[in-house]
Amino acid sequence: MASISHKATCYNRPSMADIFAKWRSGLAKSSKTAFGRLATLFGATEITEDTWDELETLLIQADLGIETVADVLDSLQRLVRTEGLTRSDELSEALRTELRARLETPPALQWTAHPSVIMVVGVNGSGKTTTIAKLAQRFHADGKSMLFGAADTFRAAAVDQLQVWGDRLKVDVISGAPESDPGAVAFNAVQSGVSRKVDLVIIDTAGRLHTRFNLMEELKKVHRVVGKAMPGAPHAIWLVLDATTGQNALQQAKAFKSAVGVTGIILSKLDSSARGGMAFAIQRELGLPILFAGLGEKPEDLTLFDPNAFVDGILGK
Repeated sequence: MASISHKATCYNRPSMADIFAKWRSGLAKSSKTAFGRLATLFGATEITEDTWDELETLLIQADLGIETVADVLDSLQRLVRTEGLTRSDELSEALRTELRARLETPPALQWTAHPSVIMVVGVNGSGKTTTIAKLAQRFHADGKSMLFGAADTFRAAAVDQLQVWGDRLKVDVISGAPESDPGAVAFNAVQSGVSRKVDLVIIDTAGRLHTRFNLMEELKKVHRVVGKAMPGAPHAIWLVLDATTGQNALQQAKAFKSAVGVTGIILSKLDSSARGGMAFAIQRELGLPILFAGLGEKPEDLTLFDPNAFVDGILGK
């Protein structure tokens, strides 16, 4: 499989202050719910058993996952003992450090294959097709040429939706007849990308429930066919996860990783979610990098994942 690294794309080269402001705004729901209540907990009071109990409850409600919460609490309790901390307000920065340590800085993306083939997968309603359009706009800003493969042949409006985006972005769309073989569409898209010498081929796959065996088998077939169309492809397999689904997204990610070897995560609808903590569970359980995060409706609101800005955003810093 071709190596991938990533050069950051900026539209108008926003300043660091602009970047952090976008994250703060996008994560407002997360920071005002369970995470927001941490401010009350971290007052100038003594650390007691009640402090730990309440902190555990808040972190679980924020969807960090039971195992991650246990690890964080163990680390904080060790720090309290070794550093002699006595006041709960002293835990605030320690918690930020612990949370940041549990998020991987995403790898830089650089494309070594020509074309490089990206398969985008996810369940229905995750925002997959819209995310593809936002990715295309980012890559266009980097000067990349590309085409779309409309391999979601089962949802009636899927091809039309991708075609609308293709027309707006001036990206050609390779498609087939309704309910045609998605593998054939993906094969044709890759071959078209090779013959046209584009930089990227982005393949939209049918949204499918991760619990449906036959649908996951169909996705595996698309994956195999892409490899036949171009040895080494797909070069990236990105899973779009709806952040509003919380811990259920983790089960989806496990199933897709098992089926097609997902290489990276895109968190969509993070601005609509009060469950930002699920990012930590994804990192702990799957070891997959979170590459992008959706912080709004506009194309530029799909931003490179920034662990520091994410942690500061959910903590309301």
